[in-house]
Amino acid sequence: MAPTTPRPVITVDVWKKPWEQEKPLHNRWHPEIPHVAHVVEGEVFRVEAVDWSGGAIKDNNSADDLKFCDATGHYLSGPIRIIDISGAPARPGDLLSVEILDLGPLPGNEWGFTGTMDRENGGGFLTDHFPYATKAIWYFEGIFAYSPHIPGVRFPGLIHPGLIGTAPSKELLDIWNAREASLVNGTVQPPTLCDILHQRPLANLPTPKGSLLGLVEKRTANWERIAAEAARTTPG
Repeated sequence: MAPTTPRPVITVDVWKKPWEQEKPLHNRWHPEIPHVAHVVEGEVFRVEAVDWSGGAIKDNNSADDLKFCDATGHYLSGPIRIIDISGAPARPGDLLSVEILDLGPLPGNEWGFTGTMDRENGGGFLTDHFPYATKAIWYFEGIFAYSPHIPGVRFPGLIHPGLIGTAPSKELLDIWNAREASLVNGTVQPPTLCDILHQRPLANLPTPKGSLLGLVEKRTANWERIAAEAARTTPG
């Protein structure tokens, strides 16, 4: 007998904003953001996701969306609660093994983008060399990708899952924020590369600006507290 189709635990509508989704997304790491779905140990399931910008980056010829987009966090599907075969949920300190069986674009949305962030909007790892926003749109053609912005280039692309992780415990989050605060406050000396001060900010502290906290009721005292503690999902 053929295996059953993986159960869709989270679906998205790419034409809707992250906060308009049936199961609202989140763009912060915090242990008190409620789970929106659950899976059982050993279960094969399906999760849909929007791109990191939540649809702010458009399929067009302008890089202005990268220049001005909200870069304070990546929009993530979930959180998803993991339950073992005895019915007990995963807890801080447990080791989770997750196998990604397949990846692909959603039907009707077979495109992606590469680019560089503008220095004035967070920049990137090579900001000192590439200070301005740039963008190239890539279209999928079977296993191949090509871009009208980079003529003559066509390659078999490997799609990656983007950002995936587990919520930190409150204790780990406190350590995280204390470490980042020491960088921001200057108690840790910033590194140099070839005796040149690295210009990109080394840390970004929690901020309620742009926070999306899933099922946490917005603008309540609880929302304000979590938003002030939660780590951003923007890597770097």
